[in-house]
Amino acid sequence: MCIGAPVKIVESGEFVSRAEGRKGVVDVNMMLIGEQPVGTWVLNFLGTAREVLTDQQAEEMNLALDGLAEIMSGNENVDLDQYFPGLGEQANKTT
Repeated sequence: MCIGAPVKIVESGEFVSRAEGRKGVVDVNMMLIGEQPVGTWVLNFLGTAREVLTDQQAEEMNLALDGLAEIMSGNENVDLDQYFPGLGEQANKTT
């Protein structure tokens, strides 16, 4: 399964930046979104930054990825509201 994950730029470069995320420090191709300042969150997918994220978006994505990891580990008592806050509210709005 391939999914994007948020990473925070720690060394900015025109074409490649160093960023820190769930898997430590990685090189990220910046050619799709352009050079970003240190401290910027970006969505990294297969080594390429796909979009700039707000701090809140990065936090929500990391929380959801934590929840997904719990589910995939076989934990049957995952509190979905903890990892996916507001998800139940959104489902109720569509019904």
